[in-house]
Amino acid sequence: MTEDDDIDALAAEYVLGTLDVAERTSVSARRIRERALDAAIVEWERRLAPLSELVANVAPPATAFAEIENRIDQQTNGAAGSSTIVTLRRQLKVWRATAIAVSAIAAGLAVIVGTMELQPKVKQPNLVAVLQKDAASPAFLVTVNIEDRVMTVKPVAAEPIPGKSYELWLVQDSLSGPKSLGVIDEPQTVSRPTLAAFKRDVIESATFAVSLEPEGGSTTGAPTGPVVFAGKLIPTGR
Repeated sequence: MTEDDDIDALAAEYVLGTLDVAERTSVSARRIRERALDAAIVEWERRLAPLSELVANVAPPATAFAEIENRIDQQTNGAAGSSTIVTLRRQLKVWRATAIAVSAIAAGLAVIVGTMELQPKVKQPNLVAVLQKDAASPAFLVTVNIEDRVMTVKPVAAEPIPGKSYELWLVQDSLSGPKSLGVIDEPQTVSRPTLAAFKRDVIESATFAVSLEPEGGSTTGAPTGPVVFAGKLIPTGR
């Protein structure tokens, strides 16, 4: 076992709280002088600190390690035995620290996985845009289900114009130009899965605009008439 292994094992025991009072006091004094030991302790704290909030403390039987040490004592004798038992005791500390660390990590992962499986998905609120010429003239209400990319358009006060059609456009800086979302001449609420091709951040930051086009909509793929209504999406809070 190298010196680095000794330092790492000692740091693990210090963080896990398996040292007795005298040993812990000694390590606390040493870490002030020894950068390698202090760095190892900080690293073990970083690894294990998040688990402390998830896993309750579980103590092994009080006699477990004493019995192991007694058996080692019984199997070693003389000077050679003393050397052997020192080595075995050091290995025992490493095994003990490793076992506790692995158990804590496994328990923490079990809690995290269980929580993820049981926790219901948070439903994202719908987004709404009021398309209007000014604050007193709401013409259309656009509702977007951001998860399913489904858009619902409800006429509010838009007056039909003979020989003309209202066409809805998605306008956002990352797009090459306004993208048509279709003609919205219907007198009732309509739902359309017309946003599937757009990324979420594009939809959320876009402006929804309505232009006045020839009946049936623009034939050029771009607005040809004046933009008469516009608005941006905001969360509904539901």
